[in-house]
Amino acid sequence: MTRWLMPVLALLSLAQPAFAQDSMPPAPYAYTQLEDPALEQQARDLMHTLRCLKCQSQSIADSDAPMAGDMRHQVRTRIGAGESPDEVREWLISRYGDYVSYEPQVSSTTWPLFVLPIILLLLAGTVLLRRIGKRGSDEASELVGEDSA
Repeated sequence: MTRWLMPVLALLSLAQPAFAQDSMPPAPYAYTQLEDPALEQQARDLMHTLRCLKCQSQSIADSDAPMAGDMRHQVRTRIGAGESPDEVREWLISRYGDYVSYEPQVSSTTWPLFVLPIILLLLAGTVLLRRIGKRGSDEASELVGEDSA
């Protein structure tokens, strides 16, 4: 009995990724547009500014990931219910975090993203100016030394 049990378990473990596939149908508004063209345009504009959390380099408008479809559904449903795009964005940020937005706001968690580049530029400028200034003073002192000799 144990002789055939191990090969069966090995075959089942190889088939496990197939069982992990998403078998849920897409959300109703994932691929269906809103009936009102103005609301659909608001939804599309908002979807282009939201990041797919699975793909991470695509907006939810461009991604085919199931999670992006769910987020498109949420955006269209909420805009269709009368919420403004800013309210929908705030809801998504509160649910998924600041990372979901391509336009992050300065907050207690994101301020280093805005401050550190400025500090690094100032530091690099200071180092560069000191090196150039030091080189210029060394060259000037060499010239003065040659003239006196």
